[in-house]
Amino acid sequence: MHSKKYLVLVGALMLLALALSACTAVAPAAAPAAAPAAETEAAAAEASAEKPTVALVYGVKGDGFYVTMEAGARAKAEEMGVDFFADGPAQFQPTLQMPILDAVIAQQPDAICIAATDKAALIEPMRKAYDAGIHMISVDTFIGETAGDYTGEDLSWMLSYVGSDNTQGGETACQAIVESMGGKGKFYIQTTQPGVSTVEQRVEGCKKAIEAAGGAVELIGMDYNDDNSSKAAEQTAAVLAANPDLGGIFGTNLFSARGAAQAVANAGLTGAVKVAAFDAPEDAIVALKDNVVDIVIAQHPYEMGQKCIEFSMAAIAGDTASIDKRWPTGYTIITRDNVDSEEAQQSIYKAE
Repeated sequence: MHSKKYLVLVGALMLLALALSACTAVAPAAAPAAAPAAETEAAAAEASAEKPTVALVYGVKGDGFYVTMEAGARAKAEEMGVDFFADGPAQFQPTLQMPILDAVIAQQPDAICIAATDKAALIEPMRKAYDAGIHMISVDTFIGETAGDYTGEDLSWMLSYVGSDNTQGGETACQAIVESMGGKGKFYIQTTQPGVSTVEQRVEGCKKAIEAAGGAVELIGMDYNDDNSSKAAEQTAAVLAANPDLGGIFGTNLFSARGAAQAVANAGLTGAVKVAAFDAPEDAIVALKDNVVDIVIAQHPYEMGQKCIEFSMAAIAGDTASIDKRWPTGYTIITRDNVDSEEAQQSIYKAE
């Protein structure tokens, strides 16, 4: 009896051992414990902190030129793995841009690309950014007196000036208008405000074209509209009333050209008064097709935005030797003859 009980007990123990052995063999390995949410967030923040940050401070909100520039910068930043943000004033004014620049500096980006709204007033605020360890690049406009020359000691801390050759652009625009006037007649310039580097160069280029006419073209005046199209239209209307034989007008930026074109249309002088529009927003192209303006000079703001990101990344990587102190971007001259071409269509500034 005891022997039977013993055998039963031994058998039970053997079965229990086999069961335990089988469980050990087939039981899956325990899944690793999930990282706490706080640790996951910290890791993500650390990864984000490792990405370089570049800011764009543009000249004015809602301007198709700067909208297109920001699009170029944003696309290149995404391609190169850069954290990017942009901001700018509601009007092209240094007093409005400076506090925005201060706010951007406070966010401590690695580099700032900026279209300075005044070539003198923005020098010290931009120097403040450089002193805070931020790489500085001019886009579109420049600071200082010598056409964006950052090779001199005073402005050597600026990495580069990326923008158009505005003297050449102004000369090209006005040469076309002088030719359309038959090489003679009265000429008028609509511009923004004193102290803006780019438009001053465009005026300089335009005057070269007028002087090249050998006295046959008379510059009867120039007005400042403070980047206000309505004001530009009023000023141009007054000039047209006093000079019914006016032959040509040069608008040095989109606001100037927009107001001048409107005044010409309102006066019923479309076609009689030739208008050159510097910059190529969509409404300038409409005006071109409607025969209100005769030539549109398109800059390449998308390229400017892309180049500022490329140069910023080179500087952040310590490769400042590869950065050109001056990077000129080109122009596309748009007329009614080529407005529907692929090149012209790609050069039109986008509103959003």
